[in-house]
Amino acid sequence: MLDTPVILETTPLLTACVHVTVARDQIQHVMGPAISEVYAAVMAQERTPTGPWFTHHHRIEPTLFEFDACVPVDQAITPVGRVFASEWPATRVVRVIYSGPYEGLGEAWPKFKTWLEAEGHKGRGDLYERYLVGPESTQDSAEYRTELIQPLL
Repeated sequence: MLDTPVILETTPLLTACVHVTVARDQIQHVMGPAISEVYAAVMAQERTPTGPWFTHHHRIEPTLFEFDACVPVDQAITPVGRVFASEWPATRVVRVIYSGPYEGLGEAWPKFKTWLEAEGHKGRGDLYERYLVGPESTQDSAEYRTELIQPLL
C-alpha cells in the first residue's frame, strides 16, 4: 500500500556506504551482510547513525541491481575495506511511503512511477529506498515501512 506522494527538498546527509552489484535474485542474500558491514565500520569509528539506513540504486535491470547500502552518520568516516564515505546531497525528490513486506516493492515502484508520470514529473535514473520499519523492529512484515524516493530532474 502506498500513501500520498510528497514533493520536497532533501537536506545533505553524511553517509557511510558499501557498493554492491548483484544478480536480482540474490539481493536478499547480500543486503543484510552489506548493511552489517557498514554498521560495523560506523561503530568501530565511534560515529553515530543519524537516521534509518537506505539504499541508493544506481542501476536496476531485469536481472541486476547496482546500489550503495548506506547509513547516515554524524561525522564522516575513514574508508575501511569496502566501506566508503559519501554524502546524500540536497535534492528535489518525490517521496512516498510503502507499507508492507519487501516482496511488494516490485509492485509498489511501478505504481509510484505511474503516478509520477501522470503528474508530469520527470525522475532521474537513480532512486532511493529508506527502510523505516523492518525485520529489526517487527516480525510482522505487514508492518514494514519503506520510503520510496525518486530524485527529480
